[in-house]
Amino acid sequence: MYNPKVHSSPPDNQDTLIMNQNDISTSRRTYLIATGTATAGMVPLAGCLGGDASGTLATQVTDQPADIGDFESLFVTIVGMWLGPEDAEAGDEDEDTEPAGREYYEYDEPQEADLVQLQDGATQLVDDRELDVTEYQFLQLDIDDIDGTLEDGSDATVEMPGEAPLTFNEPFEIREDTRTVFTADFAPVQRGQAGSYVLTPVPQGITIEYEDEE
Repeated sequence: MYNPKVHSSPPDNQDTLIMNQNDISTSRRTYLIATGTATAGMVPLAGCLGGDASGTLATQVTDQPADIGDFESLFVTIVGMWLGPEDAEAGDEDEDTEPAGREYYEYDEPQEADLVQLQDGATQLVDDRELDVTEYQFLQLDIDDIDGTLEDGSDATVEMPGEAPLTFNEPFEIREDTRTVFTADFAPVQRGQAGSYVLTPVPQGITIEYEDEE
C-alpha cells in the first residue's frame, strides 16, 4: 500500500455534502461539450456563499484501460479536490511549494473507488456540491491512499506522478440552476520493473456535461 498524500492538511472550515459513491450520471438532458488535456496557497471556500446565483458541481471518476488489466483490484481513496479559477496555479510534479489561487474542498467522508470496476464507461460519483456561478480552468483530485492487488494476488506498487495531485486541465463552468458533471479519467501505467505503476490522468477520457436541474 502506498500513501501518496502530497500536501499539508487543507483547512477544515469547508462546508461539504455527503456523497453517494454508487451514484451514476443521470439520464436527464445533457450537453457534452469537451474532452481535454490533463497534467497546489489554497483558497478555502465554504460552498455557495450569500444570495449569489449558484449551480451544482458533480465530480465522478472512471478508468480507461491502460494497464488496469494487470489488477485484481485497485482501490483509490479520494479525500477532497482543488478547483482552479482563472490565474490559479496548478503546480507540477517537481514543485514543493503550494501553488497560489486554488480553492480546496474537503469531502465529509473519504471516497473509495475500485478502478477495476470503473471500466467500459462505468463511473462513480465522489462529490456533489452547490457552488457560486463561475468558471474554472482545472480540477485536481486529492488522493490519500492507493491499494492495488495484481491478478496473481501479489501487491502492486502504485504511486502518484511526483509531488503534484492528479490534475485535469479542462475548463468548465458552474452555471445557474445547472448541474455540471465533471468526469475525471485516470488509470495505472506500468513503469520499469514488474509490479510498479504510476497513476496517470487520461486526457481524452475527460468529459463535462451540463444538465438542467429539476
